[in-house]
Amino acid sequence: MVEQANIEIKRGDTWSKILYFEDDHCVHIDITGWTIYFTAKLDITDSDGDAEIEKTINTFENPLNGEAELSLTSEDTDLATGNYFYDIQVKTNLDEIYTIVEGVLTITQDITTRND
Repeated sequence: MVEQANIEIKRGDTWSKILYFEDDHCVHIDITGWTIYFTAKLDITDSDGDAEIEKTINTFENPLNGEAELSLTSEDTDLATGNYFYDIQVKTNLDEIYTIVEGVLTITQDITTRND
């Protein structure tokens, strides 16, 4: 079952989230050799090449304990305010592909816009 989660980020802000991978018994899964994909689109039917944000993560600081960090830079989130569809997919070291989270990414208007 795919988890549903909405994300709200101020336009141009840096954002990150630690993802934890566990089995059905809450035991950490070794994610060595995995690839994690984050994709955000204006329209679900847009091609991945037309995505507003595309992230591929295959280097992890703590893979044996099932931890991965998803980070978006201020350049990634410097988008028009509004709603974008996103998902997070994983490709395991056995070439299995799973969508683990999907939802709406809302980019909200920032108040401070100077970058001194």
